[in-house]
Amino acid sequence: MVVGESGLGKSTLVNTLFNTALYPSKEVKELSKEVPKTVEIQTISADIEENGVKLKLTVIDTPGFGDFIDNEDSWRPILENIETRYDAYLDQENRVNRKKIVDTRVHACLYFIAPTGHALKPLDIEFMKRLAGRVNLIPVIAKSDTLTEEELKAFKIRILDDINSNHIQIYNPPTYENDDPETIQENKEIISRIPFSVVGADKEVDLGNGKKIRGRKYPWGLVEVDNEEHCDFVKLRQMLIKTHMEELKEFTNEILYENYRTAKLAVSGGSITTNPLTKIEEDRVAHDAKMAKMEAEMKAVFQVKVAEKEAKLQQSEEELIARHREMKDQLEKQRLELDERRRRGGIASKPKVQQSGGFFKK
Repeated sequence: MVVGESGLGKSTLVNTLFNTALYPSKEVKELSKEVPKTVEIQTISADIEENGVKLKLTVIDTPGFGDFIDNEDSWRPILENIETRYDAYLDQENRVNRKKIVDTRVHACLYFIAPTGHALKPLDIEFMKRLAGRVNLIPVIAKSDTLTEEELKAFKIRILDDINSNHIQIYNPPTYENDDPETIQENKEIISRIPFSVVGADKEVDLGNGKKIRGRKYPWGLVEVDNEEHCDFVKLRQMLIKTHMEELKEFTNEILYENYRTAKLAVSGGSITTNPLTKIEEDRVAHDAKMAKMEAEMKAVFQVKVAEKEAKLQQSEEELIARHREMKDQLEKQRLELDERRRRGGIASKPKVQQSGGFFKK
């Protein structure tokens, strides 16, 4: 889910994140007297491929958020949509046949903060407070290239101060005791970038030397989207797609959804007690299924990498064989030409030197 005021580059960033045109180019529309009175909820689905693994992606957009004179309840339609998805999942769990459960829950919410350089606005604080217990909140500073490096650092500090002082729970990558040093360092680097400063650019810039990069060109210089010294786009994409996708889904299922489910059943008078042995068995089955899925995905990625390596080695071998054959043919051609020249007398034989008898003659 992406939430933020209009003009902050949400559509462009989504296209840049997933390297696909989920959002078509926007056309300039004629002014209309009819103004929407509520926040809309739009859903876009697409299949993407990352390192040989195919993913089903669903993006939920919220046009109209923060665009009204009175934005006091702008958060309400978004919260209702998230809870409606929880209710749909809960209904599927209560069925007799639970083999085909479709998960439409929101596992991450990118909240776009305007690059004012000052602090969070009351709308930002109200929205994040309302949704913090329902979804994994990930704050991002939109269009961060409009701020200098010093302004951006100070802005990040003020945002985190506002988040902490208002007791807002945002998503932080979890760390585990058995994590290897590389994973621990990776998590520290991601956490240090929160809130993520992002720049979106779904078009490439030609550098003039045959090299193209994703970025934005200005009179004063070039901003590279995939350069970690320019923005935090790489770390954000790494967290969402590569390193913490499963953790986001687990936190949604085990913490956020479970809290909602417990409160919902308690209010409705439903029973939330289950047989401990049954619960253990269900957890074991779910864990085995999850591990089997992860193993299959890893095998698929490994097979793709092996196939690519084998193709490269085969190509290199063929090039070496062709080069060896070419050199051999050239040497054979030169040998034949030399033999022909000798046969025709083109190369004079070296004259024999007569040995002189010196002063003593026979």
